[in-house]
Amino acid sequence: MLFRMLYDRKLAQAAYLIGCQKTGEAIVIDPQRDVDRYIEEARRERVRISAIAETHIHADFLSGARELAERTGARLYLSDGGDEDWKYRWLDKNQGGGGYDHQLLTDGDEFKVGNIRFTALHTPGHTPEHLCYLVTDVGGGIEEPMGMASGDFVFVGDVGRPDLLETAAGQAGVKEKSAQLLYRSIHRFKELPDYLQLWPGHGAGSACGKALGAVPQSTVGYEKRFNVAIADANDEGKFVESILYGQPEPPLYFARMKRENRDGPALLGTLPEPSPLNAEQLKKLVSRDVAILDTRPWSQYTQGHLPKALFAPLSTAFPTIAGSYVEPGVPIYLIVDEKRVREAVIDLIHVGLDEIVGYARPETLIEYQKKGGTLAKSNYMEITKLNDDLTEAETLLLDVRRADEFDAGHLPDAGNIAHTRLLAHLEDIPKDKKLMVYCETGSRSKYATALLERYGFIATQLDGGYAVWQKAGRKVSRS
Repeated sequence: MLFRMLYDRKLAQAAYLIGCQKTGEAIVIDPQRDVDRYIEEARRERVRISAIAETHIHADFLSGARELAERTGARLYLSDGGDEDWKYRWLDKNQGGGGYDHQLLTDGDEFKVGNIRFTALHTPGHTPEHLCYLVTDVGGGIEEPMGMASGDFVFVGDVGRPDLLETAAGQAGVKEKSAQLLYRSIHRFKELPDYLQLWPGHGAGSACGKALGAVPQSTVGYEKRFNVAIADANDEGKFVESILYGQPEPPLYFARMKRENRDGPALLGTLPEPSPLNAEQLKKLVSRDVAILDTRPWSQYTQGHLPKALFAPLSTAFPTIAGSYVEPGVPIYLIVDEKRVREAVIDLIHVGLDEIVGYARPETLIEYQKKGGTLAKSNYMEITKLNDDLTEAETLLLDVRRADEFDAGHLPDAGNIAHTRLLAHLEDIPKDKKLMVYCETGSRSKYATALLERYGFIATQLDGGYAVWQKAGRKVSRS
């Protein structure tokens, strides 16, 4: 049996290529939209992608299952376990007409890819339709599974959060019920053999849980013993309370991903190819209603950037910031090193931002300035330079950390909006105030400050953040 994990470190997302070397067939589980990498990996391993499966309707990235089916003609294996609100709606919309070759799965259904058998386990909780796949290599006469592709059900050190239908997709009053379903699914997990390998859909850094481990894979037995969320699943009421507490606010784009993955992700065909811009073209750009993502370091961004440009370095946070700060359909332009244009494009299509029109190199920005182009600067200061008396009428402190971080301790009189939800709450922030923006260490507040400036707020980023403020022994409040 062939087994390969293909990992996106920025969204901490794992897809799996599993193949039967005897028959030359393979399956991809939970692909993203840059499907060339799966096709190329299959070609290197001398197998053909004949099947595509998903564990659930994803919220954190735009699925590549439809794109890969178009490219390969492979059969789709998808869940039929959700209610009418969460069933796939694009299976009859093949680009060439008609529908896709597919099989909808319920609990216990089986299918084979070559001599490898896949058994679907319905594990609701993270989402109503969630499936895991037990994988058995029957080619050698073995009838017991060797591992489980667990999707967003069980991670290394955590389990999938059950609140997203409510907190991200806006389906009110369902997170407690989802947590109860997750509790029951975990009890089913506890009945699985300890020896099973565990192949999760995410690693550390994903927003689909709150304590994911950095080790990429595990075993069922290890998670039974050491996964705190599973260990807590002995009393339903306590489990529900524990699993729902402290979940990070979902990035704003999660709701859109849920809808588009259910209704049908847009087909790309090929990756967007943004055009290079010269200094004169940049001059015309600044007056248009576009999104400009400046990937340069903060030290360069603050000293001069295009008016209304967002601060968005190509770090692991880039797709999350872009997805949360750029509205779909808005033309996107990049300030980026030419060698990293493709990387930025792939990150953007992962979160469904396909209107990537052009890019300018940092050197072009310098030329633009020399030719009289206007640059904006951002305000920042060390957080400890603030006075202890933070009650000035014209100033508003804005904490852009998670709600649980804010509750544990914050600057006196500060308000709280998580940085990945900020775009949806701009109307709640008074424009007649000078905003002083902070987070834990200073990273998230940089993104937030740039967003606020884009929309006309007067904002100052407080470097060092709450950690430095607290370490200095300054006054704090707790909720």
